[in-house]
Amino acid sequence: MKKTLNAVLFSAVILFNLYNPVQAQDKYAGEFLAIGVGGRPLGMGGAYVALVNDVTAGYWNPALLSKINYPQFSLMHDERFGSLVNYDYGSIGIPFGSDASFGFSVIRMGIDDIADTRNALIDLNGNGVLDPGERLDPDKITRFSTTDYAFYLTYSKKQSETFSYGANLKVLRRNIADASAWGLGLDLGVAYNPVGRLFLGANIQDLTTTYISWSTGKKETLKPTAKIGSAYQFDFLNGVITPALDFDVRFDGRKSSANANLGPVSFDMHAGVEYTYRDLFSIRTGYNDIGNLTLGAGVKLPKINIDYSFAKFDGTSDLGNTHRISLTFTLEEEKFQRK
Repeated sequence: MKKTLNAVLFSAVILFNLYNPVQAQDKYAGEFLAIGVGGRPLGMGGAYVALVNDVTAGYWNPALLSKINYPQFSLMHDERFGSLVNYDYGSIGIPFGSDASFGFSVIRMGIDDIADTRNALIDLNGNGVLDPGERLDPDKITRFSTTDYAFYLTYSKKQSETFSYGANLKVLRRNIADASAWGLGLDLGVAYNPVGRLFLGANIQDLTTTYISWSTGKKETLKPTAKIGSAYQFDFLNGVITPALDFDVRFDGRKSSANANLGPVSFDMHAGVEYTYRDLFSIRTGYNDIGNLTLGAGVKLPKINIDYSFAKFDGTSDLGNTHRISLTFTLEEEKFQRK
């Protein structure tokens, strides 16, 4: 029953924003892109822009896809709000030559079986409004789904042993009931290792502003977001401890909804720490930009990494907690190794 009521609420909000002539706030138009991918980074609160070293770099920082020395592919599934929202991710990365890599990633977020009640009103008094005592005709309720897709095509190059750069060409596809939209964007990433095991990184998402055009005539824009991060590694008890700290700098006027702001510029923090024992298993914790505690663990097996993360929502809410698991496969054979 609760899931049905939530679906009805989703339908009302989604359809109102889509067909209302007053344009909705653009600052949340691409929010599904900010959820994050991979059990390891999400267990660390999303503090991963400088630390990423696998195929998920296509999302976190395209500059660091150049770190892979074998072909890799990764999968992740995430269910939210009592399985109401399904979020899936898949990617593949291929090393090319001695210092470059190519990658392709897909993100899908979907909400299925949403009730469309627009034509199901039993209007007893004829005023066009569902008043107390009036009801919906269940035979006239239809169902629809809403899906958001993001496709990333990544190029990355290691300029030197300490500096890398990369870029994403990003295609967005959105569907809500009988309406659809396309968008095209560009991300640019850089990574720098100035000394020892100190790592710095930045990913400028939607660099030239991403425009989303709906079949209804509505237009949305995604303004640039600068994801800036740092990480440091040091030895401890036969393993490695890695603290990491990231900031999202946005220019879309989020104001009080962000951790901090200076006029239209907002700042959100991600923080996390990881302990890895003998490169075999890891434990993680973090704090993400929406104030949730995150926990995680991972195990490294021959040719496969398995990572799990848990995010706890505010205990006063009825949103439920989020569990994520991701798999990363590495074709670690001599014939596939970077030349």
